Amino acid sequence: MKNPCPCHSGKPYTECCQPLHAGQAAPDAERLMRSRYSAYALKLADYLLQTWHPDTRPASLSTDDLNGIKWLKLEVVSHHRVDDTHAEVVFTATYQSGKQKKSQLSEHSQFVRIHDRWLYIGEHPQSSSK
Repeated sequence: MKNPCPCHSGKPYTECCQPLHAGQAAPDAERLMRSRYSAYALKLADYLLQTWHPDTRPASLSTDDLNGIKWLKLEVVSHHRVDDTHAEVVFTATYQSGKQKKSQLSEHSQFVRIHDRWLYIGEHPQSSSK
């Protein structure tokens, strides 16, 4: 396949995350999460900030902040739409930082839909009690 999408959807980038990176609204939280993973892989700092909820996003993010990490694989474990404006996505991303061994990041992410656009809020708070 020519230019596969970095999100590992099996689709070409031009038919997957590229339209979202160009401004198209994500149809659901999973697609937004996949496009954000691709944005990390492609070092699209502006897109990451634009799709991050203003209450939780960092003040700035540059390509320098994204350098040094190679994103290798994305596995979506689950996608759950809580209601019309809230959703959760559980995923595991495999990456390599510099010459270190491969590592994994697992996250249970929260998303909110505002004005017909999904935004990343952050990691779901984990309960310390079972």
